[in-house]
Amino acid sequence: MASLAWLLIPLLAAVGAGLWGGWAARNRKSGRTGDNVELNGYAAFREAMEKSRSGT
Repeated sequence: MASLAWLLIPLLAAVGAGLWGGWAARNRKSGRTGDNVELNGYAAFREAMEKSRSGT
């Protein structure tokens, strides 16, 4: 019985990791989070800095 418990612990950990991975990646499919937002923000920042540099 003890060996069964030791085999169930990694199995439950793997199932938990799979569930957490699915939950953590749930917003990445929409394209509204992650690198897209960061890159768009950086592009806007770069454009604003170019405007302020050329205006002086």
